[in-house]
Amino acid sequence: MKTSNPTLNQKLIRDFSFQRTESGIMTIQGTVNKIAVMLLLALAGASFTWSKFFTAVESGAGTSSVMGWMIFGAIGGLVMALITVFKKEKASIFAPIYAVFQGLFIGAVSAFFESMYPGLVLRAVSLTFAVLFALLFAYKTRIIKVTDKLRAGIFAATAGIAVAYFASFILGLFGINVGFMHGGGTLGIVISLVIVVVAALNLVLDFDFIEKGAEAGLPKYFEWYGAFGLMVTLIWLYLEILRLLSYLTGRD
Repeated sequence: MKTSNPTLNQKLIRDFSFQRTESGIMTIQGTVNKIAVMLLLALAGASFTWSKFFTAVESGAGTSSVMGWMIFGAIGGLVMALITVFKKEKASIFAPIYAVFQGLFIGAVSAFFESMYPGLVLRAVSLTFAVLFALLFAYKTRIIKVTDKLRAGIFAATAGIAVAYFASFILGLFGINVGFMHGGGTLGIVISLVIVVVAALNLVLDFDFIEKGAEAGLPKYFEWYGAFGLMVTLIWLYLEILRLLSYLTGRD
């Protein structure tokens, strides 16, 4: 029984629910508080690279310096994510750092998209949080029930997407362009929409992990780890929505 988010799965509940620490146990409210902190940290990082981008554009200095920050944020975020996954008990240290790095990355990416399609980022952010709260409502009211079949289906779909992106990246290194994966044509829009749906459904599994983890009494540091896992999915969802909206806007 797994979530398709590799950072959160039911095995963690089985392996760690017997542990108790002096700091207490995981709670839903505590996890929500950590999510809020990570969102603010990501916003701070995003504001920095966003501001640098438009300052550079207005001054005519070029955006090469922002590219450096974007790459720095992407690599730093990946490193922090890997450390957090393997050092869960240190999630209170590395998860917030991950949020800052990812903020630097998505701030730069968002600025590039905004420069091409004014108003796109606000729509992408609004739609991302609309999806988040809609799915949270659907989960809490049990409109969507997390079953083994649902977990397996989302896991398979997410794994397939990961393999497709990895293959596209490898082929790109050899100069082979997989246009339908990254193009704005009809097929590209359909693929992007499917990925958005899969990313959104991952949020439901993240909600389930956080609820089940709190019920099982996981150690307190899992509040940070649960918040980290949901942030991974939320950032992925935002970037995919941003890309989908750019395809749709480019066709107008």
